[in-house]
Amino acid sequence: MKAKDVMTTNVKVTSPNEKLHKIAKIMDEEAVGSLPVAENDRIIGMVTDRDIAIKGFSNLNSGTVRDVMTHEVYYCYEDQDLKDVVESMGKFQVRRMPVLNKSKRLVGIISLSDLTKSEQAWKETNDIVSQYYLAI
Repeated sequence: MKAKDVMTTNVKVTSPNEKLHKIAKIMDEEAVGSLPVAENDRIIGMVTDRDIAIKGFSNLNSGTVRDVMTHEVYYCYEDQDLKDVVESMGKFQVRRMPVLNKSKRLVGIISLSDLTKSEQAWKETNDIVSQYYLAI
């Protein structure tokens, strides 16, 4: 299987200049825990609900995404083998990974929960997920 076979499409993105309170509301309405941050049609970071809660809570009304976002983005390509993607997610300890096309444009996102939506995807990746995320 490839990343494109399990990714979620129509991913919302945010600007680094967006206010935190607005992004928190969007994340709540969309039931997502993170959003890619884009500028000039390129991903420059990720913002998570945890970033907002930990780094932005005291500045929720006036703070911006740029103030709290993670600048280092781990991503994969849509034609990349799913096992390799999940291995990278585990290695970098991320629960969500943006999926790019060959032109490095965002085409989707893969989350750990996406892996459970397909029996074949789960069969191919559950040992990797267990190794990184369920180890005691």
